[in-house]
Amino acid sequence: MLKATLRSFLAHKGRLLLSALAVVLSVAFVAGSLIFSDTVTRTFDRLFASTAADVTVSPKNDLKSRVATGATPTLPASLADRLAKVDGVAATHVDVSVENLTIVDRENKSIGPTSGAPTIATNWQVTRRSPVKLTSGHAPHGADEALLDADTAKRKHVAIGDTLTVQAERAFPVRIVGIATFTTTNPGAALLFLDTPTAQTNLLGSPDAATSIAVDAAPGVADAPLKQRIAAQVGTRTYEVKTADEQAKDAAAQLGGFLDVIKYVMLGFAGIAVLVGVFLIVNTFSMLIAQRTRELGLLRALGADRRQVRRSVLTEALLLGLVGSTLGLAAGIGLALGLIRLMSAFGMNLKSTEMVIGWPTPVTSYVVGVGVTFVAAYLPARRAAGVSPMAALSDAEVAGVGRPLRTRALVGSVVGVAGAAALAGCATASKTATSASLLGLGVVLTLIATVIAGPLLVRPVIRVLGGAFPALFGPVGRMSQRNALRNPRRTGATAAALMVGLALVGGMSVASASMSKSFDHQIDKTLGSDFVIQNSNFVPFTREITDKVRATQGAGLVVRQRFTPVAVRLPDGKRVETTAAGYDPRLDDVAHVTYTQGNTAAALGAGHLSMDAKFAREHGVRVGSVIPVEFPAGRKTELTVGALTDQGGSGGFGMQGGLAFGFGTVEKYVPGGQDSALYVNAAPGTSPDRLRAHLEQTLKPYPQVQVRDLADYKKLVHDQIAVLLYLVYALLGLAIVIAVLGVVNTLALSVVERTREIGLLRAIGLARRQLRRMIRLESVVIAVFGAVLGLALGLVWGVCVQRVLALQGMKSLAIPWTTIVAVVVGSAVVGIVAALLPALRASRMNVLAAIAHE
Repeated sequence: MLKATLRSFLAHKGRLLLSALAVVLSVAFVAGSLIFSDTVTRTFDRLFASTAADVTVSPKNDLKSRVATGATPTLPASLADRLAKVDGVAATHVDVSVENLTIVDRENKSIGPTSGAPTIATNWQVTRRSPVKLTSGHAPHGADEALLDADTAKRKHVAIGDTLTVQAERAFPVRIVGIATFTTTNPGAALLFLDTPTAQTNLLGSPDAATSIAVDAAPGVADAPLKQRIAAQVGTRTYEVKTADEQAKDAAAQLGGFLDVIKYVMLGFAGIAVLVGVFLIVNTFSMLIAQRTRELGLLRALGADRRQVRRSVLTEALLLGLVGSTLGLAAGIGLALGLIRLMSAFGMNLKSTEMVIGWPTPVTSYVVGVGVTFVAAYLPARRAAGVSPMAALSDAEVAGVGRPLRTRALVGSVVGVAGAAALAGCATASKTATSASLLGLGVVLTLIATVIAGPLLVRPVIRVLGGAFPALFGPVGRMSQRNALRNPRRTGATAAALMVGLALVGGMSVASASMSKSFDHQIDKTLGSDFVIQNSNFVPFTREITDKVRATQGAGLVVRQRFTPVAVRLPDGKRVETTAAGYDPRLDDVAHVTYTQGNTAAALGAGHLSMDAKFAREHGVRVGSVIPVEFPAGRKTELTVGALTDQGGSGGFGMQGGLAFGFGTVEKYVPGGQDSALYVNAAPGTSPDRLRAHLEQTLKPYPQVQVRDLADYKKLVHDQIAVLLYLVYALLGLAIVIAVLGVVNTLALSVVERTREIGLLRAIGLARRQLRRMIRLESVVIAVFGAVLGLALGLVWGVCVQRVLALQGMKSLAIPWTTIVAVVVGSAVVGIVAALLPALRASRMNVLAAIAHE
């Protein structure tokens, strides 16, 4: 039996190769994501461990939110002298590091990274833990000298002697006098180094300010005891004291969010590949077993029992899984290498020579590859074990052509009703968490039900889809339609692979279109200013920009917006961390805020705040309630609820709780903050177009700041939503690739199965071109059948997703009919492409040899 199994596997290796590709793709994404994330984690762990001081003292902040306020927390630089006297301290260093700035060249072009990494200005000091070293020029001395990191200098063509402008709390010019090169991994940031007095004065506004104090331990002194001594000296209510290990862990945790995005995206691709690959493998083994009915019957006649036959088929699956997993692991290494090089193109210089391939990676790869193949082949293997010895004497098939589909109908109906009930519950639920949970359950159950019941839908749907074939293509069209109807199980399984991807893209297309329409409606409803001034990356900008906008010719009312993280203690005892916004008094002139109680004057008055009405109701808050509020740096106060807002369930001003207060409150408790946006109206007698021209001229020296009107704001939102949609399209592309492999495999095996039939058709006059057309039409109708099922399912999912979004204020439903029509047309094209090779092979058959084929 082992010899027979190996010979069978090698005899069908060409047919099995297409199935193996699905395994290869799924394993490649799993292995690639693990290798890449392990490599980045190991690299940055080394970076953080090698650059963190033994003990670091920094201003304390109990709020976890990292929303940019523009205010840089500081501590007295003189604290370094106090810490130097602590027992066990060898040396202390003043650190100055500021990220809320922009650096531009003489052409007013930003030299910062475009990958989302920060631009950092810091003080130059050489220690054994410095991540950079001076490689050309000299160290900065005085207010007009600076160093630049080598990667940024190369990327932005900056040389020693060039002048740059630093736009921080105030703008000041610097001349590049040296280049510093990273000795460790460059995380992608742009680094500008100033001497310590200049950094303190120009970046922090005081010669006695610092962002942290680095402490070096004396030889033989451990970090933990030293931390305790320093904490006893400075106290823990105002300052945060961390060892090198704690600093490294915090930095790694911040990096973890970035890594998780990449890992989960790649695992999403792997999941799609696995899901679609299951259909392909099941179909392939089912057809191979159907074609080997006589062979399996002969083995039974010679004495092989059911277990041996089942074991033989599962052994073939095991071999397929091993081959696919091995190739997938190799492809995953290549994929990880490509990601590492891609990161280098964005400025994160990872070394491919330090690629990490830990033991969990190959173990996981083989578990996924072999496990998926083994599970997918189990049902065909059981079917093979049921072949009777009498099948060796006949042309019987075990493909189940004639078997009734009652069991499928019953199971599919039960699962489908359960899924429909879950989706109905999702659409009618009043709480977001409940609705989202029911949505997930409904999606899974309806997908399973459609896969199970798919063969039941083959005959009625394909009769409609291929109904015009006889009239358009004559007997060839009729035969292609009947070929697709011949085996509903096979047609259903082949179409299911395409259905999964199209259901996903259909659902997400509806969701994204609904989000775009809802945001358009919300922007039209709330935004009342002529223009909004914002940074392109939404970080705050300097007060100098606000002053220049106010002084712009034709600018009338200018209302400032400033964000801050806060924590509120609510009457129900819960402490909620969120983001609040501060506004100037004349907010009503630039925005349309709907109040259920109170008004803007009450909301933004001194000692008051406003809150989203739904949030307030959930936590027992009412107008007049006094709410304890905690700001950054431990500043605390109590504010009275002066108004409740209703912005369609979107959280009032767009954040959880919809908290907002007057500008004086945020300036008082977050001193040194910067504006996040300016809402600008044209002065009387000035047209918006003319004001825009003046604003753009004013802001020309600030390339990071954008002037947006209503249409620009909508486009910005649409572009952000499109990023999610592009990911879905990429998943669709992967699903289509595997689905095409499935259609090719099905048609190729079907051609082999119908060799004698094709020979007879050719003998009675069917031309090669007609034969190719017949197979192409069969492929097209199967692909369009999968598209119709997938899009129908996706539309239902999309409507339910929109109902979940409606609970968050996005109440508009939009169906992207253009996308749906394009997908159906594209599916027909996919069917044509998938049929090219099988049709060509069929047309090249020798007629006499085909007739004599058994």
